[in-house]
Amino acid sequence: MPTPVPPDSIRRVILLHGLWMAGITMQPLARRLRAEGFAPEILGYRTIRESPRAAMGTLLERIREGGPAHIVGHSMGGLVTLHALRGEPDAPVGRVLCLGSPLCGSAAAGELAGYRLSGLYFGRSRRILTEGCATLPDGFEVGMIAGSAPYGLGRFFGRFEGQHDGTVAVAETRAPGLADHVVIRTSHMGLLLSREVAAQAVHFLRSGRFTGA
Repeated sequence: MPTPVPPDSIRRVILLHGLWMAGITMQPLARRLRAEGFAPEILGYRTIRESPRAAMGTLLERIREGGPAHIVGHSMGGLVTLHALRGEPDAPVGRVLCLGSPLCGSAAAGELAGYRLSGLYFGRSRRILTEGCATLPDGFEVGMIAGSAPYGLGRFFGRFEGQHDGTVAVAETRAPGLADHVVIRTSHMGLLLSREVAAQAVHFLRSGRFTGA
């Protein structure tokens, strides 16, 4: 088992932001989790200047230092989390919640990668965004909240099929092995601000399922 502590009893939650964001963007969600009795910690990392592998190492170190935790990752933060746990099957992690993470790879990122100066946008994170993490780590409950309000910069670069949140397509957030998946009418950035997303996050961290599932 990844952790000897029952997931339902874990209150510590580590939150990771996405590309070009900072820890402060996770504050609204952190406040709502704290109001529900959780103990959120925001893990900031450099999405452009450092490699995702460095972020993975920092995350695993934080987990080991503080004991069992749930993890919530927005967009690339979810991919960093899943890749880190694929190499650490015994990490003391309860549940993993991804918010709009392109598990199957981001088509918008793939389109943008073809531009001449795309390296300035992606830094060292291009590969993890275009490839995703469709093979989930064994032994962990992973949930996904996807957005379906098509407002975001990604729509200017990517050609989406079906619902999308302006940056990531709903289809890109689905992968075999997910414990649960829910779609909410909000944009990619709105996933961090929505009260409905926060309520669903609380329900998943407590039960491993979303409301109504």
